[in-house]
Amino acid sequence: MLDECKALANETRLRVLEWLKEPDVHFPERADETAELGVCVGLIQQKAGTSASTMSAHLAILQRAGFLSATRRGQWIYYRRDDARIRAFTEQLHRVL
Repeated sequence: MLDECKALANETRLRVLEWLKEPDVHFPERADETAELGVCVGLIQQKAGTSASTMSAHLAILQRAGFLSATRRGQWIYYRRDDARIRAFTEQLHRVL
């Protein structure tokens, strides 16, 4: 549970999770043919205003914590929230605290 809490202890990572909760609202420019895969890392990086390496590190932390899943298509990586994992974490947090 500590890794999950550390992953959430950053404003940018929290915003990414918020944006990916409603990707159609926050990333309307997504291509229809890849929408089912999630949101391309480039769009997330652009919205956050970070460098590619910084965003890559943030996304890796969220993925290791289990909050995101990634799908590679060609040279692009697409990210989606793992809502079941997020829900399980919040339920565990509620039980512990």
